[in-house]
Amino acid sequence: MAGSGLPVPRFVSLKSDKVNVRAGPAKEQEVAWVYSRAALPVEVTAEFENWRRIRDWEGAEGWVYHSLLSGRRTALVSPQSKGKDEFLALHAKPDTASAVAAKLQHGVLGTVKRCQNGWCRLIGEGFDGWIEQTRLWGVYPEEKVE
Repeated sequence: MAGSGLPVPRFVSLKSDKVNVRAGPAKEQEVAWVYSRAALPVEVTAEFENWRRIRDWEGAEGWVYHSLLSGRRTALVSPQSKGKDEFLALHAKPDTASAVAAKLQHGVLGTVKRCQNGWCRLIGEGFDGWIEQTRLWGVYPEEKVE
C-alpha cells in the first residue's frame, strides 16, 4: 500500500492533455471524467499504491494513475473569484509598490517558479512577474516553493 512517500496533501500538475479520472484506484474502475488541459494544478489528497486521489479547484475528486501527474508546479489565478471582469496585477518585483508587469484575468494558468514571503513568481504565455500568493490556487498560503 506504499505510495510515493511524499507529503499528502500536496500540489502537482497534470502531465498531459488527456487524463482519465477514475471512481477508484484501479484500471477496472469506470472513468468518471477526463481532464483535457495539460499543466492544470491539482491537489493530491490520498495515495494507494500507484494511484493518487486528486482534487481540482472546483472541489471535484477522483483517482488518477501516478504517471499522469507531474511534479511541475503550476497555479490558477484566483479561479474562485466572482468579479470576472476585474484583473489582478502581476508585479515586476514581490512588492505592491513595484511596476505592474501584466494584468491577469481570473483562471489564467501559469508556472510557479518560486514563492517566498507571501509572493510567487508566475510565468506564462506573454507574462512573467510576481503575484500575491493568496491569489493563486495551486500553492498553499505559507508554502515556500524554490
